[in-house]
Amino acid sequence: MAKRSRDDVLKIYDRLIAGTTGFERKGKTTPYTSINGNMCSFVDPDGQLCLRFSDTDLATFQERFAAPPVLQYGRVMKGYAAVPEALLNDEPALAGWFERMVANARALKPKPTKRKRVN
Repeated sequence: MAKRSRDDVLKIYDRLIAGTTGFERKGKTTPYTSINGNMCSFVDPDGQLCLRFSDTDLATFQERFAAPPVLQYGRVMKGYAAVPEALLNDEPALAGWFERMVANARALKPKPTKRKRVN
């Protein structure tokens, strides 16, 4: 099967986000989600959906799907896995992994905002 277009991946991504309470898509060039200042998923410019997992879930995901590490700007992104085409074709299963990603993100220590306050 041919690789999905970035637009198709973004449609799947939007459906996953819509099914998650208190979650919204951010970013124009590189769409992403974050919780408490921690980025937890994104779609890269090539249309690859990447999810951030706990160490345990990451190991399970990589073993089950032979998912490669996520490389951005020549560096491995710790905790992230690229979603394979086969899983994109199984949205109910993908939704389960998305929920695990959200649970992990909600458990992470909040990062302080870098925005300057306007008085």
